[in-house]
Amino acid sequence: MSDVLSGKIGDPGLLSEVLGAYSFPGSVISAEPYGEGHINDTFLIRVQSPEGKHPRYMLQRISREAFPHPEELMANFVAVTSFLRRKIMAQGGDPERETLSLIRTRGGADFYTDSHDQVWRLVPFVEGTVCLQEATPELFEASARAFGHFQQLLTDYPADTLYETIPHFHDTEDRLEKFRAALRGDAAGRAAGIPDEIRFVKEREADCSVAMDALRRGILPLRVTHNDTKLNNILFDIKSGEGICVIDLDTTMPGLSIFDFGDSIRFGANHCREDEKDLSKVNFDPALYERYTRGFLQGTGGCLTQAELDYLPWGARIITLELGIRFLTDYLNGDRYFRTAYPEHNLVRCRTQFKLVRDMEDHFAEMQAIVQKYAGTH
Repeated sequence: MSDVLSGKIGDPGLLSEVLGAYSFPGSVISAEPYGEGHINDTFLIRVQSPEGKHPRYMLQRISREAFPHPEELMANFVAVTSFLRRKIMAQGGDPERETLSLIRTRGGADFYTDSHDQVWRLVPFVEGTVCLQEATPELFEASARAFGHFQQLLTDYPADTLYETIPHFHDTEDRLEKFRAALRGDAAGRAAGIPDEIRFVKEREADCSVAMDALRRGILPLRVTHNDTKLNNILFDIKSGEGICVIDLDTTMPGLSIFDFGDSIRFGANHCREDEKDLSKVNFDPALYERYTRGFLQGTGGCLTQAELDYLPWGARIITLELGIRFLTDYLNGDRYFRTAYPEHNLVRCRTQFKLVRDMEDHFAEMQAIVQKYAGTH
């Protein structure tokens, strides 16, 4: 079993060390790399109990490169999942399936720090579920209900008590400043070749302050937000097709609900890859936007303020612009952050996001009307 993971974790003996820190209800019979995540290392652990059962667990090594303070991340994880369990139970749900649970070490700790100073956590595998990379419109809407319900469950959680696991993660003004610094430095000597992309950002500098200014003025409330609301961060029930559990809570921290909404729209309300070179294939889909909006507002159950409803379309525009700026910044810096497959990869990604921004601008009145339709405010 150690040989299976030796290439993944570096030290063949490390697996035994980590697994030995936990008490399992039987013998560990297999451990295999699992999933398609690019940040943490995840392994599926299979156990055989004396009664002949085969419980499964997810073991994850938290990336210190992405999360320099994993103890703060885990403090957020414990606090949020404990709160969710109480809420789900109060609403008559099943907390064993509708939120993540944590298995503590033999010593009662929330996580294990190994001999290489790497942090690990163990959670039960949620049986009868599937994690998807692509979805039908029906499943996209189901994911919206799940993310909306996540907001509803956490609506009265004191967001300011959580750590920022990645400071300024969705601070669009900060992202703009980093772009400006990259443009001034021009470390890779690429600025001269991208005048159109630079102009695109400069023409939308004011947009980068729309949400942050509304937060400062108290128009938009600070909430507990997931901050990575892609389809593959939902577990879908195999039988019903409903999204029942929000996973990957590492970026759950204080934020804006409109950005959780917007990131799903950016990711799912189109039919293109994130690095599609042919921009004629990159188109914002108002029909998918409507499906997601309907599901999200069903899930939130009326917990959003009127201002949040008004700003939802802005959330989609801003978060898409932000990611395009991040890709462009990394391109200017010489591709230091995002993994790239070829020299222009980040530039291609940037252009895809900017095309979606332009489409959203063209459909903005329609996007606003759709929100009003399902919020009952028209």
